[in-house]
Amino acid sequence: MTFRVLSTNHTSFTVTSLDRTIAFFQELGFELTSRGPRDPDVIEAITGVPGARVTIAFLRGPGHNIELIEYSGPDQREIHRPRPCDVGFAHVGYDVEGIDAAIAAAARHGFKPIAAPYVVTSGPNTGKKAAYLRDPDGLTIEMLGY
Repeated sequence: MTFRVLSTNHTSFTVTSLDRTIAFFQELGFELTSRGPRDPDVIEAITGVPGARVTIAFLRGPGHNIELIEYSGPDQREIHRPRPCDVGFAHVGYDVEGIDAAIAAAARHGFKPIAAPYVVTSGPNTGKKAAYLRDPDGLTIEMLGY
């Protein structure tokens, strides 16, 4: 039996506040396409998390869909903020026009640079400024641009 990947459906992040994180992605130009609770039995069956209760939002952006999940159960949940060098760390990188303005806009939604923006000197992004931005949940976005 063979298979092939047809396309990327979405990237998902679990967040503590849908309102805050939706506002951030909307500022990036993403459109909210749906938001609502999901059947706990279905979420438990998919995730394997007993007592899972969620509200899920989908946003459509330039060439990419983002799913945001806010859990209200189970009661025992943790926030992990791995560093870029830690196994399990993930980020989404976006090419932007006006990177300094994008960084300032992100700051209004709690996304702060992990380090000062850096001008890339080799590879496919040579000449672009790069910055990792992280929100209070640990969600990390990379901005690349001029």
